[in-house]
Amino acid sequence: MIDIGRALKSAISTGEVSFGVDQTEKAVKSGKAQLVIVARNCPSEFLNTSGLDAKVHRYEGNNMELGALCGKPFSVSALAVIDKGSSNILSL
Repeated sequence: MIDIGRALKSAISTGEVSFGVDQTEKAVKSGKAQLVIVARNCPSEFLNTSGLDAKVHRYEGNNMELGALCGKPFSVSALAVIDKGSSNILSL
């Protein structure tokens, strides 16, 4: 089992990650998202439906916890990994 916190920090610092519901939806619709991570309380109907073209990981914590895990001073309901960089995040 991979450490999601470590993998996320690595992807954020070495790859490309979009934060927020709007940015994540754009990345999925444009086909750029390789992985979508959705907080338990994500308000987006679109991201909570199955059948997205990207792999979806449901994070068991809420948006405040996901934001803290990403090292952000704000809540993060959803994020899209566009480029994993040197992380192993895609093996979630």
